This record gives sequence, structure tokens and C-alpha cells, in this order.
Amino acid sequence: MAQPAHMEQTIAASIEFTGVGLHSGAPVTMRLLPAPAGSGIVFRRTDLDNFEIPAISRNVAKVSYATSLMRQGVLISTTEHLLSALIGMGVDNVIVELDNLELPILDGSALPYVDAFLQVGIRTQRRRRESIRVLHPVEVREGDKFIGLYPGSGYRIEYTIDFPAPIGRQKTCVDLATETYGAYISAARTFGYKADESRLRDMGLIRGAGPENAIILGPKGPENGPLRFDNEYVRHKVLDLIGDLALAGRRIEGHVVAERAGHAMHTALVSRLLKDRSAWELAHVPVATSESGEVAGETSSRRAPLSTPALAGI
Repeated sequence: MAQPAHMEQTIAASIEFTGVGLHSGAPVTMRLLPAPAGSGIVFRRTDLDNFEIPAISRNVAKVSYATSLMRQGVLISTTEHLLSALIGMGVDNVIVELDNLELPILDGSALPYVDAFLQVGIRTQRRRRESIRVLHPVEVREGDKFIGLYPGSGYRIEYTIDFPAPIGRQKTCVDLATETYGAYISAARTFGYKADESRLRDMGLIRGAGPENAIILGPKGPENGPLRFDNEYVRHKVLDLIGDLALAGRRIEGHVVAERAGHAMHTALVSRLLKDRSAWELAHVPVATSESGEVAGETSSRRAPLSTPALAGI
């Protein structure tokens, strides 16, 4: 007997966020609206006659310290945290309205999104979810940096980072098919070095960054600690990766291995995957359940306890 497939989902009600952009420092109001099955994730600039930009690979624009989308000269910047939360919580279809070019950074993590989704609810729709099932390896290399995507069940991510002190080398592994995104990934915040602040601001970046929305690292460690997790830095890189790979247009079924990668390599992997039509197929992934009978990788409200709410990670 065939196993039941996951159904597409949207949020049950509209959600509004206000804040400032991490890099622009500009104030922004953003509303998430439920969307019909099959519509995907679509950004809408309400300040520009409701111009729409679908969250797909061909609209990727600037990728350096954040991931941006552009269509016909209209820009949407720093999309990765919201896209990560949507994919991680199993939200397939949503309209994202905003009245400026950059999404709000909020607390520097995806936790405010997860909390809001759980508060309003996530609604199942009458359409089976199609995932991108990886059929053979796809890799991107850049010197000693590397990212690869391989066939395998679930959505498994193995990520290694190696930053200067006080971070050093960290590694983590998570499977979004069996572990709750809200517990392990969503609360990890963006981070950066205090010593880099002046240089980045001179480049027109991190104008909205501060201790309320980023881990700021001094020579001896976080200046605004404590950390939410011992390995919060690498967890945040996984958060970013999930958001960047969302630009494939669907959730991935396969295994990702990354070594010192970043936004540019994440999005390059998506582009290379989609261009090689022999490397993937669309598939209806059967529902997997945990030993407790809970559907895995969907909308569980469980998450790890946080120590306190509290920038390379940008």
C-alpha cells in the first residue's frame, strides 16, 4: 500500500512584523499572507505598486553578506532567515508584503517567525507537496571551501565552519525529516566580529546591526552573551543554508555537506542543481513518523529551552 504524502501548507492567518534591515538600517513593515496551494513563496513590494518577486533561483541577485532577489530592477534583500523558517516549518505557500527593500532582522534568528507561525497556526492544503529528490551528486568547490548535495532520504545537513578565534572550528549535523527545526536551528542568531564593524559600515553594510539582533564577538568571546547554544555559530550557518536552498523552489530530499561555505556557494549549488535536469526529479515524499507517532519535520511546537533572548554569520 502506498504511504500518504505530505500535503502543502500555508499560514492560517496574516502575520505582521516591524523592524529594521540588518544592512540598510531602514525601517520596514512586513506582512505574511496565506496563499493558495501551488503558489509558492512570493515577495511583494507594497511601496512599488505591489511588484512581485517569486523566491526562486533565477531571481537571485547580489549574494555576499546576505541573499538578495531582483526582478526587473526591483530588489528584495536579506531573505534567508524568513525562507529558512518557512521551509523548516513546512510552509509552502505565502505572500510576503514589505514596504522597503530589506526584510527586518528582528532578533537575528528565525525564532520570531517560528513563534508567529505556531501562534496563528499552519493550515494544510488540498495539494500534495512536491519535493526535489536528488538523484546524483552535485558539488561546488572554491579553494578549500566546498558544498555538495547527494541522494538520500530525508533532508540531512552536515555543516563545518572554521573561523578565527574565538569561534574556531565547529561542526553539526541535522536531519529536518526527523528533528524539529524550531528546537535545533531557528533560535541561532547571526554573528560577527567587533573588529570588522568599521570596515563593513564603510561598505554600506550592517547599518542596522546591534547587540539586540546579532552576536558581537570580541577577542575573548561574545560581548552580549550568553550564547543560546554552545555551537550557535554553526547552527546559524545551517539556518542560512536552509533559507538559501529554499530558492530551489521546493524542499530538498537529499543530503547536504558543506565545509566553510557561505551564501554565494549555497546559491551557486542551487543554480548548478537546477541546470542539471538529470540530477533531480520532482517527487511526492511519503509522510514519515517518529517512534512516538508524531509526523516528523513538520509543525511541532517543541523547541529547546533558551538561555536568554539575545555578525561572518550575516
